[in-house]
Amino acid sequence: MNEQLDEMLDREHLQVASLKARSAAFGIDEVLISTLLFIVLWDNIEQAKSLEAIIGLTNHFLLEFMAIKIVYQTFFTMQYGATLGKIAMKIRVIEVKTLSNPSFFSAFNRSVFRVVSEALLYFGFLWAFLDPYRRSWHDFTAKTLVVNG
Repeated sequence: MNEQLDEMLDREHLQVASLKARSAAFGIDEVLISTLLFIVLWDNIEQAKSLEAIIGLTNHFLLEFMAIKIVYQTFFTMQYGATLGKIAMKIRVIEVKTLSNPSFFSAFNRSVFRVVSEALLYFGFLWAFLDPYRRSWHDFTAKTLVVNG
């Protein structure tokens, strides 16, 4: 455990968000972003003649999907300290150094490494189960912490 971080959390009356709340927020965000992509690609999906064609279509737009995730995560984390999923779950992201919403660079770093974590079979997310502060890889790289809002 990190005594300095424990002291800061205690002093500021902050509580680390539960993995259950973080997982629910993740699910909400994934559904929102996937629905947005589905709507944008609807004409192409409708024209696809088979399941393989739909899978090929989604694979074709994989980089765009990742970019949308990075923009979404960066904007909401920087602007509000939380994505729509985190807002719904009443949790937020703070920069450990300032205890406020992450800066653009911190939010962008967090968003990029979040996508990297997903691409690496979600190992970065699983790391949160081992960390006493429930930090995933993207929290470590961005020096952020998810707390109850």
